Amino acid sequence: MPLHFELVTPARLVRSEEVHMVEVPGAEGEFGVLEGHAPFMSVVKDGPLKVYRTAGAAPEEILIEGGFAEVSEKGLTVLAEHVAG
Repeated sequence: MPLHFELVTPARLVRSEEVHMVEVPGAEGEFGVLEGHAPFMSVVKDGPLKVYRTAGAAPEEILIEGGFAEVSEKGLTVLAEHVAG
C-alpha cells in the first residue's frame, strides 16, 4: 500500500501524493517512513527530503529548511519553514 505524503510550508501546499517511502532529515538523524509506520512527531533539520515514488526507485530530493514531521494513521505530513525551488 502507498504512503500518503504531504509537504506544506506556511505559504502553500507543496506536495500531496501517494509514494512508497520518504526519508526525512530529523533533528535526531534521518528516518524513513513507510505506510503503517507508528505515529510520532519529530523536529526536522535543514537538508534533503528524499521521496521514493516506488520500491527500488531512485529518490527525488527536495531541500527543506526547519519545521516538523508528523506521522499519523493518515500518513506523513512535513511542515517545513522553507522549501527550495
